[in-house]
This record gives sequence, C-alpha cells and structure tokens, in this order.
Amino acid sequence: MATSYAGGCACGAIRFETGEQPIFQNHCQCLDCQNRSGTGHSSYLTFLRRSDMMITGEASEWRVTADSGHDKLHAFCPTCGAPVYLTFTAMPDLIAVHATALDDPGQFNPQALTYSMRGHPWDLIDPAVQRFERMAG
Repeated sequence: MATSYAGGCACGAIRFETGEQPIFQNHCQCLDCQNRSGTGHSSYLTFLRRSDMMITGEASEWRVTADSGHDKLHAFCPTCGAPVYLTFTAMPDLIAVHATALDDPGQFNPQALTYSMRGHPWDLIDPAVQRFERMAG
C-alpha cells in the first residue's frame, strides 16, 4: 500500500499532499537552515517532481543564496509565517517539505545530515545518521 505524505502550515491556509515517495530525507545544519529555524538545523523530505505535489493556498516566497551558491525559494504561509516547503532554482523539478509541516512528522526518516561542518555541539543529531560536511553528492 502506498504511503501518502500530507501536511501544511500551522494555520491550515496552505496544504500539500503527494502519493510519491521522497528521494532524500535529511537534517541540514547550513547557516541558512539555522537562521531560518531559530535552532541548529532544519529537517526535510525531498520529492523528485514538484508536479506530483498537490499544493493548495498561496505561499509567500523568500529567495536565499545557499552555501552551494545556488538560490533556494523558501515558501511560507503569509498568515502564520510557518515554513512549508522549498524549491531550488538549479533543480526546479525538486520540492522539499519541512518534516515538521507533515500531518504525521513520524513519517520523517532521516538518511543524512548535511552541512555538518556548520553544526553546533549543542545540536545533537543521532550519531547513526550518515554525516556530510556539505551537501551529500
């Protein structure tokens, strides 16, 4: 039986859903994720085709240049401010949703920690999760 991934922002104005499986699930400790989350990392599920993700509601976007030098577009709710998903200018078909935006965050199963070189000793990540100093390649 296929698993559905559904979620949205804190107030419910933006919703997403897909029956596709994520191609990558990671924690990220890059400076952008730290600044935006207000803590040591953010956690994502990345899906291969944005076109397979049903999104309802109007998100606001914030463009950020990542450590890689490529731009990311962070989508968030203009009402509650909750981050919901992000897209990548270098790979426009991909979409990554925030693990905490899932209706069931327990669906998140991290495969890697990216940008571990930016991590802080107080941001403890399961040591069994594979670590990459930068983006996994």
